Amino acid sequence: MDKTLWRRRQLLLYGGLSVAGVGTALALRNTSTMLESTSQPLAQNTSSSSTTGINPLSSARSPLPEFQGISQWLNSDPLSIGNLRGNIVLIQFWTFACINCQRTLPSLVQWHQQYASQGLKVIGVHTPEFAYEREINNIKRALQKHKITYPVAVDNDYQTWRAYHNAYWPHLFLADREGQLRYDHIGEGAYEETERLIRQLLG
Repeated sequence: MDKTLWRRRQLLLYGGLSVAGVGTALALRNTSTMLESTSQPLAQNTSSSSTTGINPLSSARSPLPEFQGISQWLNSDPLSIGNLRGNIVLIQFWTFACINCQRTLPSLVQWHQQYASQGLKVIGVHTPEFAYEREINNIKRALQKHKITYPVAVDNDYQTWRAYHNAYWPHLFLADREGQLRYDHIGEGAYEETERLIRQLLG
């Protein structure tokens, strides 16, 4: 795995994007630097918090990129952004051995259970860091362990990762019913804010 990606994952774990580390001035400065350098393809505005990309529900919107190069879909037939129109779409980039990702999964599972009937589509894009994270059976075991029943796209070749100009595990993207990106969030935390925006978009 590319050393730059490994360093970015470690920065998320130790550099202040997890809940335990956001309180220090050094972590905030490092976070701001990372966001300015990596999130520009999806948004012009960044901040020193772990919430990045689009200002929540602002008028500045961009189309949600299409899934690309997905080798397999788990818990679902193949999906496309086009056939998800009319739904609120929440996409999370994750990989099962990432501790930050593991800590976010209960919230995604809960949102899927609570809001799917109202039009929320939660989709996990599993993009591996290590070789053993590419194995389908290992991913399936992780889905069972975390009680994930929403669709999961296996992005072993990083094509969807690159389409979203992503650089972090985990990273959330939230789109409205027209497929327009309205909000994104890097790392753990902001669960109440994210749920509030989901509810607002569901209307």
